Amino acid sequence: MKNIIHRLEAQDWAAITETLHDKGFCVVDHILTPEECRQLITNYNTADLYRKTISMERYRFGSGEYKYFKYPLSSLINGLRQTVYTRIAPVANKWMEVLQIPTTFPAAHETLLQQCKAAGQDKPTVLILQYGAGGFNTLHQDLYGDIFFPLQIVLFLNEPGEDYTGGEFVLTEQIPRAQSKANVLQPRQGSMLIFTTNFRPVKGSKGYYRVNMKHGVSPVHNGNRHTLGIIFHDALS
Repeated sequence: MKNIIHRLEAQDWAAITETLHDKGFCVVDHILTPEECRQLITNYNTADLYRKTISMERYRFGSGEYKYFKYPLSSLINGLRQTVYTRIAPVANKWMEVLQIPTTFPAAHETLLQQCKAAGQDKPTVLILQYGAGGFNTLHQDLYGDIFFPLQIVLFLNEPGEDYTGGEFVLTEQIPRAQSKANVLQPRQGSMLIFTTNFRPVKGSKGYYRVNMKHGVSPVHNGNRHTLGIIFHDALS
């Protein structure tokens, strides 16, 4: 756990914060080592680590599969979840402030989880996703209950162009009174993407306005693609 915390603390969080305010997302390279990525992929078949498996085809979410981890989470995942939350909670609170939403997020992640539990949201939302050729994920938002944190992260466990082709990460922005804007990303193995769960503020001529966002994955052409998704709030089920 200490290694991942040291790696995260060494990042330029002032620059990351600025990018999040400007774009609603930010790619941070070299967060996980190749060995950590391989271990997470290998553990995909370790049933005892997970509480639920979802077939995307069954629910018309796309094509592929993902598994929700159960508590207790590993030290690596806990280190990521707690450390990143602490760094981006001020971003979330600033967004609430400028959009005049009467919500304040606590400084400590454990306090957020306590709030979730009081609302009946006590199931971990950390998940690992697996796509093969033809796999994709439809545009969506990860809310899971009335209490939700407006930012989340995904870590990329395979190397694009080597382990798979296609499978780009897609973020769409629903710009008011205009067509949607798409951001198409292909982060490298070990990279972390921080992005908005639901919406972000954008400054206009008359102050800030809310831009709704969704995310998904374009079809994988060949190979296998795995990602680790970390949502900071817990779920009802």
